[in-house]
Amino acid sequence: MFTRFSIPTPFQVGPVNAYLAGRTLVDPGPGSEEAWAALLDELESQDMGPTDIEQVLVTHAHPDHFGLAKRLREEGARIVASPTTAEIIADFEARLDYEQSYFVDFFETHGMARSTAETITDLPEVFLNVAPGVETDTTLGDGETVEVADTQLTAEAVQGHATGETIFTYETDGSQRALVGDHVLPDITPNPLLQPPADDGGERPRVLPAFNRSLSNLREREFDRFLPGHREEITDPNGRIGEILSAHEERTANVLEIVENGPTTAVEVMEELFDDLPATEYFSGMSEAVGHLDVLDERGEVSSREQGGVVVWEVAE
Repeated sequence: MFTRFSIPTPFQVGPVNAYLAGRTLVDPGPGSEEAWAALLDELESQDMGPTDIEQVLVTHAHPDHFGLAKRLREEGARIVASPTTAEIIADFEARLDYEQSYFVDFFETHGMARSTAETITDLPEVFLNVAPGVETDTTLGDGETVEVADTQLTAEAVQGHATGETIFTYETDGSQRALVGDHVLPDITPNPLLQPPADDGGERPRVLPAFNRSLSNLREREFDRFLPGHREEITDPNGRIGEILSAHEERTANVLEIVENGPTTAVEVMEELFDDLPATEYFSGMSEAVGHLDVLDERGEVSSREQGGVVVWEVAE
């Protein structure tokens, strides 16, 4: 049903998958001239141009997935996304400002030098030029449907990789399929990126525990194929989910071993997990460290306390 386009990105993950069915495009790619040229070439291969796209579905609010939505909307397409994603992509710069202000303090209280925290939270600013704000024309809540090429797609809210992420499930030729964005990827374990509280002063989401639950729920269903945001289609969805959950469990066990050596900060956990991690990957590294500490905390295996203004983790009594 869907034709996959490979669209270049400036991100380490490499090209992003855009999917075309009828006059609907899913996750068009980042807002760069290189990506736009690639998308036009792909559309031309289907005897189409940008004005032929009637709607654009966005799985989640990361620049490599939504950046070209604005240009397509200017060409006449309507933009479809979850309410939370719609709020973020309308003003991605404001969202980034909020995340920066939150995580500088957060990283400092978890053992990172403030200057380092400021440096790594400033890094994403270079990607603002590929993430122009775009208004959403139709918002889809969990369980609501959208028609694509005479097929009903159901929007399903998932948690773990991005705030407000959505997968789109559908049936074609008796096969149960889903466009899963970056929620499930082949060959790569999706990063459970840290998220700030939904509201200023609120509670920080525990992303990795939520991710594990979301994946477990998907594994209970009989999907035949996943169409991911990067690389090849996934022909054994349950098997791939099992691999990701096993990788998460192995990393959680590694983190517990680190904490068993004595009170430790999240930064120290990150440094134990990843040798010589470049500063450009510190946010992902801290997401891993804090995520697995959250899992262990929910299980009652570790607990945290403040020591000299810094949060330390230790084995629960």
